[in-house]
Amino acid sequence: MSQHVLLNSIDHKDLKVNSNRSAALGDNVWFSVTFPQEFRSIQAHYPIFFHKDSATGQFYSMALFGFAQNENLFLSDAGWSASYVPLSVRRQPFLIGQQTVREDGVERLQRVIHIDLDHPRVSQTEGESLFLPYGGNTPLLDEVGEMLEIIHHGLIDSQRFIDALIEHELLESFTLDIELDNGKKHQMIGFYTINENTLAELSADALAKLHQQGYLQAIYMALASQSKVRDLLNLKNAQG
Repeated sequence: MSQHVLLNSIDHKDLKVNSNRSAALGDNVWFSVTFPQEFRSIQAHYPIFFHKDSATGQFYSMALFGFAQNENLFLSDAGWSASYVPLSVRRQPFLIGQQTVREDGVERLQRVIHIDLDHPRVSQTEGESLFLPYGGNTPLLDEVGEMLEIIHHGLIDSQRFIDALIEHELLESFTLDIELDNGKKHQMIGFYTINENTLAELSADALAKLHQQGYLQAIYMALASQSKVRDLLNLKNAQG
């Protein structure tokens, strides 16, 4: 269960957030949502694929951490082994919300920070404080605000990116068959990748437009990241 509330310095003055990485703190996820502006950091560690929400039909890009639900191969007793943790993971237990404010008689929507009070990271005894003893944000909370802004704009841009991929028919479904050293097999279905043949056949004008939008680089980073499947496989085999 989740209990999302608007974060404020009065009701939540004593709240702390545990920033360690472990399954008990909710990090045992096998993929997370990402977006083009993050691809440069993501592709250095994780394969980037695309997934389709069965409820909405909406596509989104994701970073892969394992081959099955609740499997994060980057987690160990020592924490998260990769040097970069995706923003959609790091932002937990916070999320961005909106509220209506009135300034000079004019109403407008303002983005605000919400927190999930039921998240295992949230405590009054362990972790880093969100507010200073006499009011004001701690550096952690300022960092959270900046992170949520990046995610907010990144997901808006990601929708445009996905729309461009669909427009040029660049998404194709695929099945990933994995065989481990011990003979066990895993099959991943329901994921999508970039159709390289279609990409190669795009016109110069289409490629130029994708380049101007900044999406051509994102496409090639997504393709290059797939070499990281081998790294995932090595991590899985190392577990025995």
